[in-house]
Amino acid sequence: MEPRRVVGVAGDAAGDLKASSAASVAISRVDACFRDALGQAHQVSWLEAAQDVVIEDCPVVRSFPVRYGRRVAPGWWWSSTSARLVAYGSGAMRTQVMLLDRDPTVVALACRPVELVWREDSKFVGHAPQLMARLQDGSGLLLDCAGRSGSSARLAERARVVAAAAGAVGWSYRLAGPPEPVLVANVRWLAGYRHPRYAAGPWMPALVEAFSSPRPAVEAVRELGDPIAVWPAVFHALWSGVLRVRLDEPLHERAVVARQEAAAA
Repeated sequence: MEPRRVVGVAGDAAGDLKASSAASVAISRVDACFRDALGQAHQVSWLEAAQDVVIEDCPVVRSFPVRYGRRVAPGWWWSSTSARLVAYGSGAMRTQVMLLDRDPTVVALACRPVELVWREDSKFVGHAPQLMARLQDGSGLLLDCAGRSGSSARLAERARVVAAAAGAVGWSYRLAGPPEPVLVANVRWLAGYRHPRYAAGPWMPALVEAFSSPRPAVEAVRELGDPIAVWPAVFHALWSGVLRVRLDEPLHERAVVARQEAAAA
């Protein structure tokens, strides 16, 4: 659907959000700002945007600044979910993009495609969640990354409004803290094999059958052929969910791997 042109932000009837309380903003008074494929800015009610706009296809509504001296600068992540690049603005964002890219319930990813705007006392407030994911059931997920020290009071207050706005349209909102380091390290390794070129191809049935019963990965790899050719296919199958392994423990060659059905049994 072609997004509508800019309309005015809802006026004085919007509810107040007190800094010291969780007083809610009227969700019908929350607007959504986004850009179309040509870069044209639009602003409509959030209720309308969530229903009628393919938000995951919108470009970044507000870019991330480059701050010299930072270890991780804004960059791009190639998403195996949507086969296109997704922007990120920090290392924490990159980690969350990576985890969402492997989530089987996610069908599309976008970086800051929408900014929510509402009236707070006598001024307008805007917040652009850092990530948006479209889920299999058609709903959406809005996500912000909290640092290791937790979220700021400002972000926490705005998160309450965004969470309420998301819930009003059947979406969800997550303020994500740093995940466990072991999980991140394991998924980062598997992500190096997320591209379809690493798939087993015609011998995928043999790969899956080799793990019909849970067993150490190296044993099946040796049976299947040249380890240099087989290991990438195993890692790709683990990334894509065809095979399963515990990711809360360090990966190694004797980690117990099983096909999806066997792991779920």
